[in-house]
Amino acid sequence: MNFVLSDKIRSQRIRGFLVDINGVLFDTSLDGGKAIPGSIEAVKRLYELSCVRFVSNESSGTRGAICQKLHRLGFVGPQPEHIFTPAPVAVKYLRQHGLRPKLLVHKDVLPDFEEFPNVENPNCVVLGDAEHELSFDNMNSVFKILLNSEKPLLISLGNGRFYQRADQGPCLDTGAYAAALKFAIDGDGRKCEHISVGKPEESYFMSAVEDMGLGKDEVVMIGDDIQSDIAGAQRIGISGVQVKTGKWRPQWARHPTVTPDMLADNLLEAVSVLLNQEESFLN
Repeated sequence: MNFVLSDKIRSQRIRGFLVDINGVLFDTSLDGGKAIPGSIEAVKRLYELSCVRFVSNESSGTRGAICQKLHRLGFVGPQPEHIFTPAPVAVKYLRQHGLRPKLLVHKDVLPDFEEFPNVENPNCVVLGDAEHELSFDNMNSVFKILLNSEKPLLISLGNGRFYQRADQGPCLDTGAYAAALKFAIDGDGRKCEHISVGKPEESYFMSAVEDMGLGKDEVVMIGDDIQSDIAGAQRIGISGVQVKTGKWRPQWARHPTVTPDMLADNLLEAVSVLLNQEESFLN
């Protein structure tokens, strides 16, 4: 099959890969999820022939738990330190700024926030993909904290609009709930500061790039989200490869503002083409 590659990626020496997790490696579901066909082989090749870091906005588990899940699904190679998620970055920010957060996050990510137990008089809200805990009562509770704050501060673990589940289809993501809270607070001379931790923030991408000891011109980002993965990477000079798995929508092939550097059916297809290209540079 002939692939349409951008001039940038066609001339690129690719020494490292940034890879999204949910929707690229596996589709999540209540029964633990299922590996996307070809993704296990793709990850195996990346560990054998290149460098790889997994850059995700996943906020429903710790890096250790995500790594264990990947191993259960059959992936070989990933280690917790190879996985980049928003929670540890958010914890660092809270610590550095002496904040007292009210947490509305998934119970499985709470171990990352163990130094912030139920605090009294919270001065910010941390919002993640809390799934069933994103109820009216819980959302209204954090809304009141923000409304009564002199300087409302909302920290979200990612800012995605939606994600794809194998058992439920498209589901609202953290960014949708964050937007609702910000909309409710802004106005009448007040403004809720919203800090999004994760993709598409430049520092988030670059922390993974630098962890491989590479520059952004030596890596590509492979993801299923045309905004946070592809547009976010391209905005800072990283090539973006869109896969047609996970939350992919056919209309994105004609997106008015974002053109991926490569469009592939799945991770294995993308990895095979790009590793072959790198091999041709070496021969």
